Formats: sequence, C-alpha cells, structure tokens
Amino acid sequence: MSHHLDLSGMKKRKRGERVFKLKAFGENGYPVEFIQGGSFEQNVRALLEFGQMEIGLCDPLPCWSFQLEVHRHPLLHVFLLVVEEPIHLSFSRCCKHCQYIGWGEHLICNKKYHFLLPSKDTISAHLSYEGHFSMSSFPAAAIATCKSNLIELQGHTLHGVFHSNGFGHLLCVNGLETGSDLPGHQIMDFWDRLCTGLKAREVSLKDVSQKNGMDLRLLHGVAYGRPWCGQWGYKFGRGSFGVTQSTYQNAIESMRTIPLALFTHHHHHLGNNDQIYNEVITTLSRYQMLSGNILVNLGDMFHFMLELKSKLPKESSTTTTESSHSSGLLVDTSCRWSPKRIEMAIRVIIEALKRAEFQWISRQEVRDAARAYIGDTGLLDFVLKSLGNHIVGKYLVRRCLNPVTKVLEYCLEDISDAFPQQDHQGYGRIIRNRDSKSTKPQYNNITLGQLMKDVFRLYKHILIENKPILAHVPMASRIVLDTKFFIKNYSDQNPLFTLENSGIIGSISLINIKNGGGADSVSKLTIDLCEYLTVKNSATFYELQVEMERRFRDLYWGLRNFVVQSIPNVEAQGSDMVFNIIKRGSKVIFEGEIVGEEEATQDQICGYFENYDGKMVVDCSCGTKRDDGERMVACDICEVWQHTRCVNIPSMEEIPTIFLCHSCEQGILHFPSLP
Repeated sequence: MSHHLDLSGMKKRKRGERVFKLKAFGENGYPVEFIQGGSFEQNVRALLEFGQMEIGLCDPLPCWSFQLEVHRHPLLHVFLLVVEEPIHLSFSRCCKHCQYIGWGEHLICNKKYHFLLPSKDTISAHLSYEGHFSMSSFPAAAIATCKSNLIELQGHTLHGVFHSNGFGHLLCVNGLETGSDLPGHQIMDFWDRLCTGLKAREVSLKDVSQKNGMDLRLLHGVAYGRPWCGQWGYKFGRGSFGVTQSTYQNAIESMRTIPLALFTHHHHHLGNNDQIYNEVITTLSRYQMLSGNILVNLGDMFHFMLELKSKLPKESSTTTTESSHSSGLLVDTSCRWSPKRIEMAIRVIIEALKRAEFQWISRQEVRDAARAYIGDTGLLDFVLKSLGNHIVGKYLVRRCLNPVTKVLEYCLEDISDAFPQQDHQGYGRIIRNRDSKSTKPQYNNITLGQLMKDVFRLYKHILIENKPILAHVPMASRIVLDTKFFIKNYSDQNPLFTLENSGIIGSISLINIKNGGGADSVSKLTIDLCEYLTVKNSATFYELQVEMERRFRDLYWGLRNFVVQSIPNVEAQGSDMVFNIIKRGSKVIFEGEIVGEEEATQDQICGYFENYDGKMVVDCSCGTKRDDGERMVACDICEVWQHTRCVNIPSMEEIPTIFLCHSCEQGILHFPSLP
C-alpha cells in the first residue's frame, strides 16, 4: 500500500503535520468554521479540507485521516478516518439501518460518509486482510466486492455513517471495557460534537450496550427514566416486536415507581426463609442507610447507587467521617432536651421494637410502649421522627406508610450482614446539622467492587428474575429490552435558516413522472424532501430551478435525471426575482419529471427508496409490519415473515427447513381428505 499512515502502531506522524485535540475536535472553528446556514454535505467538504488524503488505505474508496491527541502525559494519539462511499461502490444500495429505524420512505442518497475511530484489533484485521491481495489484480467489476473491508469490520472504537442528506446512524461505540483507550462517555461527546458541527439532521443508534452483565438501556431506564444514550439527547425511535413509545414509557415508569416498602412488607410475610430475598432486602437496607435521605421507590434506589458509583475511587472505599456506632447525639443548639435524655429515649424505643420481633407495628403502638418509661411525649415524638430509616447500633429503624391502612409503621432490621466489618456495639447516634433540619448521611465502608455486585444483585433478582409479588416487572423489563433504536434530532440545535441568512428557501419537491405510457407506468409521485436551498438575494426563479435541479441530482440517486418543469404554488415568470414574490424560509413546491430512455415503472420508482425490499411482506402476531432487525422466518406457503420468537422458535435453535405459519397450517388441516 502506498499510504503513509502508520495505523499499526498509532505513532505520531512526521514533524510538521497537524495534530488536533480530541476534546475540542468538532467545535465550531476547530478545525473549521462550519457553515451555519449550509447543508451537511457542504460542512463535510469543509472539514475534509483539513484532513490528510490517504492513498491506498481504503481503495477504491476515498479516505481522509485526522490525528487526534487524547492526552500528552503519557502521549496518546488516535486517528479519525473519514471514508466516502459512493452508491455505485456500495455492497447494498438500500440502507438496512434506515429500514430498521423507520426511515424507509427516504430517497437513496448518492454517497455515504463513514467516520471511524479504528481499534487496534480492527487495524490488525484490516492490514492482514489487505496483505492478501493487490487491488490492481482484480477486474473492475469485482472491485466493489473485493474492496477494503475496513468499513465492514466489527469492533471499531467508533463507527458512524452519514447519508449525504444529513441523516445518520451511530453503528458502534466500544469503550474501556473492550480494550479501548477511550471511555464510552468521551467517545459519545466526540460524536455529538461532530453531529452538531456538521449540521446533521437526525441520527439513530441501536443501543445494545452492556456493562458487568447488565443491559444499560434497562438499568439506566429504571435509574434515570431514559437509556444510557439519553445523556446526549437520544430518545425513543422505534421498538421491536411491536413496542410503541407509550408502551415503552409506561413500562419504565411502572418499574421506577415501585415502592421500596413493598419489598420489606413481603419479606416479613415470607418469614425470612427466602435466601435470595433476604439478600435483596439486606442490599436495599444498606443503601437506604447510606443515602442519608429516604429513598421512596426503585428508581430512587438505582439512581442513588449509580450516582454513588461515580463518587467512589477505584479499588478503594468511602471513608466515614462520623462513626455510626458511637454513642452521643449532636443536635441543634436550640434543642430543649439534653443528649443524655435523647439517648435514653432511643434505647427505650429500640427495646420496644425488639419486643415486636421484627414485625411492623404502628407508630402509636411504639409510642404507647415507650411511655411506660418516658413520660415526655414531646421527646418521644421528636425521637420517633428522627429515627426513621436510620441506623442505631446494628439495627436499621425502618419507617414507612402502610399502603393499606395509611398508618405510619416501624420495624427493626438487623444490618450486621449488610456491613459485616462494622462494629455495632452500643446505640448509634442521630446526627443533625446545626444549619439544617435534614439528617446527614452516615457512610460505612464500601468498595466499588462491592457496589457493582450489589447493583447486579438488584438488577438480576428484581428486574430480570422477580418473584410473584411484582409479576409485571419481567414483562416491563422485556418491553424496555425490546426497545433498542433511539434517535436524536439535531435540527433543533442546527436551525437550517435564520433571519440573518436571507437567501435560504425551504422546499418540498413534488415530482410528476410523465415519461411512461404503459399500463405499469407511474403518472405522478409526491415526495416530501424538505430540503433547504441557498440562493443569492437577487436570484430569479430560473436560477432557483437550476439550483434545485443541481442540488437534488447531487444528493439523490433516484433524482439523477430529474428536470424541473414548474413551481405550481407560485405565479411567477422565470425572470422574476424570487424574494420579491415569496418570503424567505417559505416552502416552495417544485414539479417536474425524471427523464430517460426507459419507462419508469412502479417497481423502478420503489427502488429509489430505502425501504425497497423486493416482495418481502411482514405481518407478525406482535403487530410488526416492517423489518425491525430481529430474527425472522418466512412461511413456505404464503411467504409472509414473522419473528422467530413470536412463533416459538428459540433464539439458539436453527430455523427449520420447512416452516408453516399458523394460518397456513390450519388451512391444510381443513383440506378434505383424499378417498
């Protein structure tokens, strides 16, 4: 190969070649002043002027590279590769990612742009692959099939692809867990800056990311009410297996709002005989105590645990500034009871709760039992309020509102198993801030490794393998896991025209195809393109039509022979000034035809769109009518496709050689028997 880029070692280039900082790359002015009113294609071209053209790296596809500095101490660089893929060199004319996300009605673009941060593994695989052949030894007709497989390889640190009209797909992000030098959040920040700067329209992604055996779209959905990619503005795009946006949101909320009190009530009902459930309750108690605040529902618990993860140092633990097992009490200076009297009241209340044998009893019952020893009811009320959901010695004093009777109840939980290294001698203290009425959190030693084990325990035993008390949770989890496609709309961040940029017109193209005269020809087809054209303030309607033809021919494969004939929603002559008649930013309808020697049949016209998939018909029992990227099987009689999961074919099992759908199978059974 003749390219000079040393990908195998990711070494610094020769002196004098420009190196960009990764953390700023993509910001406006670094390295390029993006065209604010320009199209995505214009901004890509502007960016590539700062790239190094790589000859022979991805032949026959044009390729540019950018060297990006991650940090200087120690020195670390990565390379961004931008590969241009013309439609005539594509393996497939239609984009499967557009079909899966629901953009099948989009016209096929003439070009795609792949943005790659190659990993060490994909670089090695690519260089090994390249070494087995010489591009010059292949006939021209086979170049597209035999071309460099760099953009086809799996495992890049980042791989995103844009169609030239600004719609794109984020295909993969591989962070530190896969051996990358970059964490996932830094990769996503980089990608988001690129999309914003290049003036992307909409970008989709398929979120199947996992960490420590947990699907992040489920874990973050319960903790934050959004998927992991939601931190960067990605929202519901399309659900598989017939999942709708409302179904998805309802499933998340049904899990987030589960009261933690339900677990404790059910735990006591079981009589502490379920080992797994005991572990769950112990874990919930541990982090309820650590939070310092009352965690009401499951969403609060997962949110607190994930936020705590970001605060814990690796291979270390939190340090306790206040010993939770020491005696004494620090209260507001205006408190009218002495620490000694308060500690006595605590002791009396704890003993009363012990006599209840770890069962829930009402606040009034606790108060009445303590009054036999403490006559000051004001002191008892103060201590009962302060003790709720706090540690005292080796016990956690639980307080919650009974969901049936609506009465406050108390019970003790032994947390010695939750913190086995903790010394639980004596009675703990309630620590009150002198400047606040809230209670300070009492931190106990916990490592990052222990935290992640606890998160996994709750994830597995509550969200995945739940007990009958929350029978709806597995179904809700399945709905969330079946939602993998998310979209971010960058149009709100990148307005396509402003009042200052007065030469931009919004357009909708109505294409009238008149060249076919046969029975199968198409007389008229309406396509909503919503493109934006930039023309001079002094432009005439004739110049507007010429610019429109050039723009759409450059963008779309199906419009390469499109000719404008009229603008039906505007009464004007070709020599009239555009902005004397229409307002800036207005939508203009263009009507014309696709010229050519052959007639444009319905099948040919359908081939201009991304969702052209031949005769494939999808009609699954889950409600899916389009290919959603999940495994499917076609009936050998009616040729209708359905999900293998919906027809009870296990995911690990091979698809049968002969498959009949339920309808066809029933039809065969009703055939009259032969004599």
